Amino acid sequence: MTNSLRPLGNDGSHRSPLPPAQRPADGVPSPRSPRTAAAAGAAAPGGPPAKQRDAFFDNAKYLAILLVAMGHSWEPLKGQSRILETAYTIVYAFHMPAFIIISGYFSRGFDMRPDRLKRLVTGIVVPYVLFETAYSLFNRWVGGYSNQAISLLDPYYLTWFLIALFVWRLTTPLWKLVRWPIPLALCIALLASVSPQIGDDLDLQRVLQFLPFFVLGLFMKPEHFQLVRRREVRILSVPIVAAALVVGYWAVPRMNGSWFFHRDSAQELGVPWWTGVLMMLALYSCSLVLTACFFAWVPRRAFWFTALGAGTLYGYLLHGFVLKASQYGGWFDHGWLHKPLGEILVTLGAAVLVTALCTRPVQRIFRFAMEPDMAWAFKRDAAEVARERARATA
Repeated sequence: MTNSLRPLGNDGSHRSPLPPAQRPADGVPSPRSPRTAAAAGAAAPGGPPAKQRDAFFDNAKYLAILLVAMGHSWEPLKGQSRILETAYTIVYAFHMPAFIIISGYFSRGFDMRPDRLKRLVTGIVVPYVLFETAYSLFNRWVGGYSNQAISLLDPYYLTWFLIALFVWRLTTPLWKLVRWPIPLALCIALLASVSPQIGDDLDLQRVLQFLPFFVLGLFMKPEHFQLVRRREVRILSVPIVAAALVVGYWAVPRMNGSWFFHRDSAQELGVPWWTGVLMMLALYSCSLVLTACFFAWVPRRAFWFTALGAGTLYGYLLHGFVLKASQYGGWFDHGWLHKPLGEILVTLGAAVLVTALCTRPVQRIFRFAMEPDMAWAFKRDAAEVARERARATA
């Protein structure tokens, strides 16, 4: 979008009007915050109605973050329960791939427009800096790890997803240019999985090994989600998940669960590189099948929890403080929590916790960290300023 106005013609005619603001692609949320969008709707009551959020995707995000919190609450308990460790393994096979595919799908309209770059900074970079610092200090002061350093190059705990999303979204225009983006992303991920030299900086192993799911989401269309939401797919998903649970129960004592974290190379997990390649291909296939099963059972219509899908990043980043405090305080050391009833209560507690953290009151309190406006830090787009002046004088 040009920021300059065409000069007056020789006949003294007026300058051409500025082009209207570019509309986002179908299915891609506007870069404006909900507050800005609401204000725009109020200012132009005669205009077209605002695009409604798709309940399916909000439901999927909420259910995915629910599984994330449950999985984290199972970590201190799963060592003494093969059934719980099986559930943990199955959940870890698809919950982050599902979240990443949705993130890729809603990144389809990202380009290097100034407003979208600003949103990338305020919505991802700033929360990463703040929460990386907060988690490091929390680990030092509450956890007693006095040598815990604050390093923006070494994501701690949950913050890896923010730096990964930053890298993935920043490279979105590139994936739209290459001829075979998904095979290329898969090759990069496989090469990363056999390259221990990558190291831990920016958690690049995870960034690269999860990359194919993001690129897949970039090139998915609404009809692809419609395919997995058909009745026959929902029915077929039941025996598939049942078979996965059986296989998982068999594999738990025989397999290194670190494969599902995608944070280490094959050599670091003690296997030859070629075994790592085969293992990664098998894991990607398993993750895609289970993710399709997950999407097949996500409700299509709005429920009481649908609105919480807009606040999943709040639930994701905040629930870690409670779980870490629980571990540091020895809350999981009580023997009764390692019994079936205790495991159920912990699971329900995690679900209630992350649900509460996705609500609007929590969003209002922590919006300064998650969605800061930061108008003071950015130049205003000249075209937008000119449009506002034109509206004011109309």
